[in-house]
Amino acid sequence: MSKSASSNPGLFKSVLTNKCPHCRQGNLFIDPNPYHLGNTMKMPDNCPVCGQKYELQTGFYFGTGFVSYALTVLITGITFIIWWNTVGMSVHDNRVLWWLFSNALVLIALQPLIQRLSRSLWISFFVRYQPNKQ
Repeated sequence: MSKSASSNPGLFKSVLTNKCPHCRQGNLFIDPNPYHLGNTMKMPDNCPVCGQKYELQTGFYFGTGFVSYALTVLITGITFIIWWNTVGMSVHDNRVLWWLFSNALVLIALQPLIQRLSRSLWISFFVRYQPNKQ
């Protein structure tokens, strides 16, 4: 890997790995495992690397509900397409109900990841990358 690629991480990678949008190096969440449910959404007040404040104003993360909803609709659409192409859909049997049940299980299993990704996307909308301000 080249030095420029490691010193300048991309936005997509930093959002998926839950890194600070300002420096793209510090972790957004205290516990790296989203399935430790007691600590899923715990964040430090500031980035441990650059000092960027994570809660820009009171109630800043209320907007993540919109992002989470969009991600959930996207995942539902993907599971529908996969189900349609593999199992198929029919009004003459219960395949639609089985898809709904399966989709619900997938969404429940992915919920901690969706919540974290929503926060990471939301803060990246408002905080710009500045690599040299540490």
